[in-house]
Amino acid sequence: MNLNMLLRRQYELKRLHDARCLSTCRHYGTTLIVPTQTTHLNRGERPRDASCHGFFGSLFGGAGKAMVKTADKQPAVPSLEDLGEQPEEVLIAETRQADGSSAQIIFKNKATVSAEDLEKLCVKVDWPARPIRKVETALKNSYLVCSLILRITRPHSQDSQGSPEVLSESLVGMARATSDHAFNATIWDVLVDPEYQGQGLGRALVEQMVRSLLRKDISNITLFADSKVLDFYKQLGFEADPSGIKGKTFGLD
Repeated sequence: MNLNMLLRRQYELKRLHDARCLSTCRHYGTTLIVPTQTTHLNRGERPRDASCHGFFGSLFGGAGKAMVKTADKQPAVPSLEDLGEQPEEVLIAETRQADGSSAQIIFKNKATVSAEDLEKLCVKVDWPARPIRKVETALKNSYLVCSLILRITRPHSQDSQGSPEVLSESLVGMARATSDHAFNATIWDVLVDPEYQGQGLGRALVEQMVRSLLRKDISNITLFADSKVLDFYKQLGFEADPSGIKGKTFGLD
């Protein structure tokens, strides 16, 4: 696979709306994706260095400066990872029918995705086939696996307070990340079923995954992307060749 561009996003920690607010929304709009507030103070009430210059700046420290610092008199606001665990499921979009049935797109944090389902999705987006054994190993050793699920439900009865019956669930998108569990993470295998593309689901998937990583106090997040999708990731705040650092790959033809 020709991975020809390393993208990196350097984050200011921002206070985001609780992800549970998405459960009331019918469409995942950009106003819910892009935070509206800027850098805040960390637990110790001191400015947090959430951005660095150079690829390894956040690892060795001292090389970067906070992108925005709060005024001395501004009260401390919890950073993103202080807001508690991210919900295991987030409702991204929902369509209701007259009979009460519902089609939902659900973001699953810490998802369980089988190698077979992942490869079926890869086939749909014309990615080259990979050995199932290796895919299983990659999933097992990933730091975080997230998915988008199409869930079809219907009411159990006329009792509106009852939990709906789940008729089916199918994988329509996924992404995974590897990490050193402390400073850095790299996002891989960002996929959305072609039948569901063009609806903002890829954007929702990446943004929710980034939130999950930030909540784990990982602020140096990178990914490789084909040149055809560079603009998509740049719109999400990723930067190509940060500080002149270029990503390189080594592979056997």
